[in-house]
Amino acid sequence: MEHIFKPIRFENGKLVWLDVSRIPFEEHYVESSDIDRIAQAIKNLEIRGAPAIGVAAALALASVAYNFKGGSVEELVRELEKASEKLSRTRPTAVNLFWALRRVMDKVYSVVDDGCSVDQLRNTVIEEALRIQEEDIEANLRIGKYGSELIKDGDTILTHCNTGSLATAGFGTALGVIRQAWREGKRIRVIATETRPLLQGARLTVWELVRDGIPVKLVTDNMVGYLMMKGAIDKVIVGADRILRSGHVANKIGTYTIAVVADRHNIPFYVAAPVSTIDLESNVENIKIEERDPDEVRRVLGKCLITVPDVDVYNPAFDITPPELVSAIITDKGVIYPPYHVNIPKTLGQKR
Repeated sequence: MEHIFKPIRFENGKLVWLDVSRIPFEEHYVESSDIDRIAQAIKNLEIRGAPAIGVAAALALASVAYNFKGGSVEELVRELEKASEKLSRTRPTAVNLFWALRRVMDKVYSVVDDGCSVDQLRNTVIEEALRIQEEDIEANLRIGKYGSELIKDGDTILTHCNTGSLATAGFGTALGVIRQAWREGKRIRVIATETRPLLQGARLTVWELVRDGIPVKLVTDNMVGYLMMKGAIDKVIVGADRILRSGHVANKIGTYTIAVVADRHNIPFYVAAPVSTIDLESNVENIKIEERDPDEVRRVLGKCLITVPDVDVYNPAFDITPPELVSAIITDKGVIYPPYHVNIPKTLGQKR
């Protein structure tokens, strides 16, 4: 596999991650085999982005298996179950977290049912977690190639939040499409929203694009309508934290607003995500939207107070974009077009 920047690694039984909460000011790596510390890192957005959270959770279970000192398979299963439960409570909206934990634990139960030793179970967990990591990178590369076909030479593309290497195992989803188009020689330009309140666009997306030499302009979130009215944007590409079989897309707060304005100006609105982000079971009514700390809004990056200290705050981390506003969904299995309730299950090889 070509060289890909990997912000999350598994080394000597420890999870190693680039603390993206410090980007772009500092490139600081943390390593730990402590599940509480890893859970804290996910909750505090040191590790963020739906695919990255899933990969980190899988590798965290690998760390539990690697460092297990007990003597029985039953003890190791209990340790893995406890760790999985703890990790599952960190972020409620991104489906990749639950998908990765379930995939590893299903593998655990399968080999235990077949009869295995502690060493065999340990190796199974580590191998499955590493497979999830590599599959995510491979999926992102395929997303990039499928999505690049939708990009024309000279396009100006708006993206929201961060969907690059820092949000995945490597390369990126929506940003992976942009990367691939640039690699193919398409002279594109990117407009990145700052993405209040935690500024993932300003801090992370701009950092990644500048590193890659891809032309980017940073704008405040409330400039999007003006830019579209002026004809300054050709396409929108965003990521997703959960996609339902209906085509509803849960993504970073502000995505729905961008989709509405894009629809008003007849600008294509694309969503890029691996099929591991698709949730075939849930309905839009039971998606749990994460509510975060009010101080994320009251203060800039936890420091500068910008309002009355005790003002009441509403701080949902995500919103939901309805399928009629989504032009297409770019996945690692191809580009899915409406009607989504038919074509999403078909792409995944499932009946409606």
